[in-house]
Amino acid sequence: MTRLCSLSVDLDEVHHYRAIHGLSALATERAHPVYDIAIPRFEIWAAAAGLELTFFAVGADVARPENAQALARLAQAGHEIGNHSLDHRYDLTLLSQDEMRRQVQDSSLAIEAATGVAPRGFRAPGYLMNDRLADVLRESGVGYDSSVFPCPAYYAAKAAVLLAQRCAGRVSKSVLDGPEVLLAPRTPYRLGRPYYRRGDGLLELPIQVTPWLGLPVIGTALTLAGPTLASWLVRQVANQDFVNLELHGVDVLDRQDGLEALARYQPDLRLPVARKLAVLSAVVDVLRARGFRFVRLDQLARSAGAGA
Repeated sequence: MTRLCSLSVDLDEVHHYRAIHGLSALATERAHPVYDIAIPRFEIWAAAAGLELTFFAVGADVARPENAQALARLAQAGHEIGNHSLDHRYDLTLLSQDEMRRQVQDSSLAIEAATGVAPRGFRAPGYLMNDRLADVLRESGVGYDSSVFPCPAYYAAKAAVLLAQRCAGRVSKSVLDGPEVLLAPRTPYRLGRPYYRRGDGLLELPIQVTPWLGLPVIGTALTLAGPTLASWLVRQVANQDFVNLELHGVDVLDRQDGLEALARYQPDLRLPVARKLAVLSAVVDVLRARGFRFVRLDQLARSAGAGA
């Protein structure tokens, strides 16, 4: 069996990061750097590396014509556009069933209007999942989900940061998942009841972690680690059949992109873009050397779903 790896990019604009850190918007801060700067950088990098990526878009962002045009351009180039909810509500799993349904379905319609293709995959803001959201995704015809992140290090760090922000008097929009997410499988599975058990429901492609320790293998961790340590992290998952590497738009942005103020709170923005791209290229090289073929997440889902 050919080993498959997918690289996906969550297109969270910077105001979502300000919300995470409990910060108010700045009139001097560039409003759309993910769409205006990060997407073109990913396009150039992916073309040079011969990659087709999956981009998870927030439906409300499509109302800006330039954003809609960017998504259409990505789709025409062969990239997949997935659904990242309508408004990127970090409390999505706490909303009513009807509002969750609106967040999923209206976002799907907006993305389809921009690209001509209905999104097949879904990723929840903040990696949050529960049984009610799983029901909404199934009812809405979603083909696969990629939200579950069973990572003890991420969970502990998130809890510590939220506590520190509260002590500092800042109110974060971020929401801490229940610890039961750490019991979820770390390889593709079908959602059961509860969602962190295997069952016969929607196909789940968990966010990548290493075996045993469950260390995060995502864009933020990789770019902060640097090429050598990032390559080591990726080698820890290179014996698996499917690797699901999740990135964010900010993984190819830095403080020079009009984000100096946010960089005080977001450490990965202090790293130069050239170093970040070098890390991502090193990751691709390691996996290619181990025999992985790079595909979009919907293609990985078809292969993984056949055996799940």
